[in-house]
Amino acid sequence: MRKNLSQLLTSLLFVLFPTIFFIEMSMAQNTTIPVKVGVVLDMDTWLGKMGLSCISMALSDFYASHGHYKTRLVLEIRDSKRDVMGAAAAALDLLQNEEVQAIIGPASSMQANFVIGLGDKAHVPIISFSATSPSLSSLRSRYFVRATLNDSAQVPAMRAIVQAFGWREVVLIYVDNEYGNGVIPYLTDALQEIDTRISYRSVIHPLATDDQILEELYKLMTKPTRVFIVHMLTPLGPRLFTRANEIGMMKEGYVWILTDGLTDILSTLDPSVIDSMQGVLGVKPHVPRSKELESFKIRWKRKIQQEYPTNESFELNIFGLWAYDAASGLAMAVEKLGPTNFSFQKSNTHRNSTDLDTVGVSQIGPSLLQSLLSTRFKGLSGHFQILNRQLRSSAFQVVNVIGKGERGVGFWTPENGTVRKLHSTSKANLGTIVWPGESPSVPKGWVLPTNKKKMRIGVPVTKGFGEFVKVTRDPSTNATEVTGFSIAVFDAVMAALPYAVPYEYSPFQTPDGDPAGDYNDLIYQVYLQKYDAVVGDTTILANRSLYVDFTLPYT
Repeated sequence: MRKNLSQLLTSLLFVLFPTIFFIEMSMAQNTTIPVKVGVVLDMDTWLGKMGLSCISMALSDFYASHGHYKTRLVLEIRDSKRDVMGAAAAALDLLQNEEVQAIIGPASSMQANFVIGLGDKAHVPIISFSATSPSLSSLRSRYFVRATLNDSAQVPAMRAIVQAFGWREVVLIYVDNEYGNGVIPYLTDALQEIDTRISYRSVIHPLATDDQILEELYKLMTKPTRVFIVHMLTPLGPRLFTRANEIGMMKEGYVWILTDGLTDILSTLDPSVIDSMQGVLGVKPHVPRSKELESFKIRWKRKIQQEYPTNESFELNIFGLWAYDAASGLAMAVEKLGPTNFSFQKSNTHRNSTDLDTVGVSQIGPSLLQSLLSTRFKGLSGHFQILNRQLRSSAFQVVNVIGKGERGVGFWTPENGTVRKLHSTSKANLGTIVWPGESPSVPKGWVLPTNKKKMRIGVPVTKGFGEFVKVTRDPSTNATEVTGFSIAVFDAVMAALPYAVPYEYSPFQTPDGDPAGDYNDLIYQVYLQKYDAVVGDTTILANRSLYVDFTLPYT
């Protein structure tokens, strides 16, 4: 009996030991290295909620398909509370107390300024998927990585649209903050390259009241230019278009062009706002279709409805896709480093040290930065590649707001300019556009102003060659008529201008209808600012050139 029992125990040991050994080996293989990563977002905004959900799903998807990887990103989440100082305080807390190796965020360009400085001090990459202002590049931060497009990337597409329709004057309408001001110098230079003048800049405070918005819009109505480029975000942008529609600025003859800040979120706007934006054009980054993207949209929609069941208006946009790709890229970059020293070197502090003095320095910061900058993959938003510390730009889509949403009318690419279909080498053009007021005709881009002073054009009164200039008076109406070849040339030139310049002819004569002087006297009136110009058979002489500028001879 004892012998049988001994044999039984021996058999059990042979069976169990390999199993125990296998379990121990398996546990050893599944041992992972946690790497802390901070997330700083405005958690009470849609961008913050969408961004966090996409970041979480990105890491879940990444490690589900790479279970053998040794590292795991662990998120330390902080709420920046829509405040610049809130974002700075959140980042400082993450660096001091959590010693995170990277920070994803903050949400806005305004918040990014100080946070970027903290990243430089701690050698910790600051990765933003939504801070788009070009002015951030001027900080020349080594550790700021823009996993989103710089706003200036869309400027060539905006210029191409204006050039395609021949508009020579535009008005810029933008929000008065870091986001709004950042792109304006780039737009200005780009439009100057195609001889398009910015006739007015309408700068609106981010907290402007409806009355203040209306005051600015009424001012725009008095000006001749009817082409408006709008660069702002919500909630200011939708309020602007609601007010513009109310006062009749969305009717035929007007042109509204959106930058990607508003175009990207058209699908999330209230239907009443979309009704106020009919005929608007917009540009946004092109996101190529893929099975992975469609699958993610379905899964994300299910997840967000579970988290926020009372809100049905949540829609995924490009910033969510950039958040997903940024988190995936960071996970890849960390894994490429392998097992290493994920620690901070504490700074030497003294009694009078400030909070900033106590921020340590990441030991892997420089290596992690280089690993991230060299990471390339096909993401949900397209090809992910960081070039000059920002996401590489590719194609932009041009859309037209029609009906309940937007309709694509073409694309812009660096290689082919504006084209109707992507990867097309045909003549640069766009599809059919329905303009404001449901007009199929391309707006001129200007109107005759109702309150602008007319130019006074002096003309000679002579009894000489009437074929050039002839002034006649109708005795019954006492109206003066000016005709002749010189007058016809001037009228043709003014009609060819791409903007309105009202003018009237003023014969240089006495009340009796006789000449008020000779040609020298007439030209001198321009110098005296009694006339804005002189039109007639006027000879170019050296002494006259001392007082006025002449056109090239046309006879």
